[in-house]
Amino acid sequence: MLSESYKILDQLRLPHGLYVASPSKDYQYVWIRDCVYMSLPYLTKPNRIYETTYYRLLDLFRTYEWKLHILSKHKPTYEWEYLHARYSAQDVLEIHDQNWGHVQHDMIGAFLFGIGSGLAQGKRMFRDAQDLEIVQRLVEYLGHIEYWHDPDNGMWEESREVHASSIGACVAGLKAVEPYVLVPESLVDKGLHALLTLFPHESKEKSTDLAQLSLVYPYKLFTGMLGDIIVQRAEQHLLRDRGLIRYEGDSYYSTLEHHHGRHHPREFYRGTEAEWTFGLPWLALCHITLGRLDEANHYIHKTERIMTKPGVLPELYYAGTAAANPNTPLGWSSAMYILAKEAMSAETNLLSNLA
Repeated sequence: MLSESYKILDQLRLPHGLYVASPSKDYQYVWIRDCVYMSLPYLTKPNRIYETTYYRLLDLFRTYEWKLHILSKHKPTYEWEYLHARYSAQDVLEIHDQNWGHVQHDMIGAFLFGIGSGLAQGKRMFRDAQDLEIVQRLVEYLGHIEYWHDPDNGMWEESREVHASSIGACVAGLKAVEPYVLVPESLVDKGLHALLTLFPHESKEKSTDLAQLSLVYPYKLFTGMLGDIIVQRAEQHLLRDRGLIRYEGDSYYSTLEHHHGRHHPREFYRGTEAEWTFGLPWLALCHITLGRLDEANHYIHKTERIMTKPGVLPELYYAGTAAANPNTPLGWSSAMYILAKEAMSAETNLLSNLA
């Protein structure tokens, strides 16, 4: 299953190094966030796949350096002025013919986290001074948009709120690049204060959200008791048979969406929410982070049982059914399974050696 999961990532990786989210007709785009998560299995591998992904992302920011130059000095007024989250697959350019929630601060935090993580692993993440300058301007960008209280569309690209998961991604990203570029201490402090003010909620409108698992893994901002609370709340409110719902009342691929649309209040969709497969290995990774290997192993096996065939995980299953949506396989899900499986193997080997 592990080797088949890697094959899926290979199939979704484009010649320039970035990934399409899925081979489905709706997901043949490049998302910055998906590329970050799909690159993580290669962070510790002795090849150049990880760096190649980030070189192309840096080239993306070079293409829009004129915009970044403006945004590193002034707060945007309109949504289209923000850095975009989604790009065309082949030429990696902004898509202007579709309305999209591009205000996604977490993607910038995730990118910075990926850069810093690569550097911490001894990888050559900067090709030249311009790459370093891009990262410095992204730090300034987060400061000028005031990420700690600027409402964004969040990980799920929906209505603008102040999201804990987005703030946390920015904090983690800033901390990750702090040894390499100038990061004002106040930028991190403001984010941490906002994060703790929201805790344990994702936002004013969402008490519990799958995106909050990122605060435990990969960002490790909440460990120990605070991490336990995040995970326990996700298990209590979001866990289902074939995955986790994103949040209670989620209308996306709800069993009611086809006939009723997505415009009703969240209470209308409660109990019909789609079950996202990457939630299971994500829980496994959180439990490994918190030192609970038995629970992690349970979620890894649960992930393997919901594969449509070895290594293949759909984006989601319709509520209470074995019917998957068309976005199959989803690269992000494959990456999370790989990460969980390999982390579990590493922990098991470590315990065996200690014994």
